[in-house]
Amino acid sequence: MGIMKNLIERDKKKRLFVAKYEQKRFILKTIVTNCNLSLSVRWLASMELAALPKNSSRIRLNNRCTATGRGKAVLRSFRISRISLRTLGSCGLISGLTKSSW
Repeated sequence: MGIMKNLIERDKKKRLFVAKYEQKRFILKTIVTNCNLSLSVRWLASMELAALPKNSSRIRLNNRCTATGRGKAVLRSFRISRISLRTLGSCGLISGLTKSSW
């Protein structure tokens, strides 16, 4: 279980890192894609964008279960895995969710 805690902590750090650089990254991207600016200004902005840390990009984030750390089959709306959702739903901890049986 120690590995999963490490993955959860690493995910939290990455999310904080993305939030820290989000505004700067957005500004630089708009400068790079703006065709009204001169080519030299856009090139300098792209060099500055490339100099930012790789982990500050949103694309490097993974959806991970906040309860167990599982990286696959994570539901975006709840941010928990299908297995955790099933156990919490059958215990009655998620309102409006009932386990079907037939």
